[in-house]
Amino acid sequence: MPDPDDPARRSFVLRSAAAALAAAGGAAAGGAAGAAPRTMGPLNALSASDAVAHMVRGDFSAENYARELIGRCAARRDLNAFITFEPEAVLQDARSRDLERRAGATPGPLFGLPIPVKDSVNTQNYPTTGGTPALRHFRPAEDAPVVAALRTAGAIVLGKTNLHELSYGWTSNNHAFGAVLNPYDLRRIPGGSSGGTAAAIAARLAPLGVAEDTEGSIRVPAAYCGIAGFRPTTRRYPTRGCVPITSLFDQVGPLARSVTDLALFDSVVAHDASPLETRARGSLRGVRLGIVRDYFFAGLDPEVERLTDLALARLHNAGAILVEGELPNLARLIDLTTYPIQNHDVGPALAGYLRDYGVGVSLEELVSQASADIRDVFRSDVLPGGANIVSDATYAAARDRYLPELRRTYQDYFSRSGVAAIVFPATLTPPPLIGDESIVKIRGRDVPFDVAVARNIAPGSTAGLPGLVLPVGLSAEGLPVAFEFDAAAGADRALLALGVALERALGPIPAPPEHT
Repeated sequence: MPDPDDPARRSFVLRSAAAALAAAGGAAAGGAAGAAPRTMGPLNALSASDAVAHMVRGDFSAENYARELIGRCAARRDLNAFITFEPEAVLQDARSRDLERRAGATPGPLFGLPIPVKDSVNTQNYPTTGGTPALRHFRPAEDAPVVAALRTAGAIVLGKTNLHELSYGWTSNNHAFGAVLNPYDLRRIPGGSSGGTAAAIAARLAPLGVAEDTEGSIRVPAAYCGIAGFRPTTRRYPTRGCVPITSLFDQVGPLARSVTDLALFDSVVAHDASPLETRARGSLRGVRLGIVRDYFFAGLDPEVERLTDLALARLHNAGAILVEGELPNLARLIDLTTYPIQNHDVGPALAGYLRDYGVGVSLEELVSQASADIRDVFRSDVLPGGANIVSDATYAAARDRYLPELRRTYQDYFSRSGVAAIVFPATLTPPPLIGDESIVKIRGRDVPFDVAVARNIAPGSTAGLPGLVLPVGLSAEGLPVAFEFDAAAGADRALLALGVALERALGPIPAPPEHT
């Protein structure tokens, strides 16, 4: 894996990506810097790659593009996607990019692109609240490395997006800053914890955004908002300067509306400008995709089952080979690792973040000021004396015995099956209604919310695998349903390359309706 802190590598990657972008988009000069050409369509509907190419070419200015997205953000305030949104600061940054371009500077691979950033990722010129009251006014002294990499590549921070408080949940029903609403149905959750970024991307407020995933917080919002999401192999991207849960699972990553834009983000943040493999330009013929039915396909909502069956047929018809198989003891190993590790680590990890970044708030003060739902979970499961506290012995067994066993189980599976990725429904249900956060009805049965939303996404992040979420269709009620594709650890660029072909075979889904 490339060293993300190697300055020479970083400089080479940015130059290479910028050169590739200029070659793809034509000459990096000329053209009017005004409105979009009439054949282009609405600016807010452009992909990140296309928007950057147009700005590099001079078809329209970074300032005009930023104005378009700002207007879109203002028109969709109903989504409550942002906690901090400062239009004039965005416009000033865009004007600076335009001045740099006119002065002859080589545009970076993200030139002029406004990017929404989850409000658990440190930004120097915006508060980082973590979605919790005690951090409402915390302003970090510097950007997190992932934000610094994006800025170096020419990006602009569009604003800080709303999230599930302290990233400790899957709904983004934030009781301190208000619930984020799903663009497909304003009564429903967008998924969490990165719900604000996902809602913004789905509603065409921006084409590419920063999210974070410990146990599904990129992949659940991607699935519920009908967009593409990528959780890379754990530690592929730096996570310093992010409100933590556990270093064993935490990982920042992108949300977008296309795999190409996910790959663009990856090339910048992982400092890996290697081209996607030729598979991205070809078909799925001969690609082996694994199916583990006894775990991932059990107990699905009828609409999820219907749409995923149709999607499997599309993949098969495109030439993919569907390989049935097993992951022995998967449910047992997840029970022994995922929650014990998170609940044990989050207290010390948060205390360390508060100390290291000079927040001026103790862990006890943070929890005491948190919303009741988060405060209750922390007092029961995290803080000393809680009824469900994880003992040191239980944690040691989870970390040192069962987690390595889980990772070996996946390694053995990929080795013996020869599959490029495992495919499965990302969630058991379409997005639930806001407030339905304890029990979900599936085929008339009461299913715990965390099972319905998180059962399928927990194994990949616990094992540290790269995971790609792509939409497969809309339910009878017009709600998104998605597949997740998990590859072997370290196979990030191969998975993204495969993702372009998978995206083509699965086809697009309709954009969210315009609510007034």
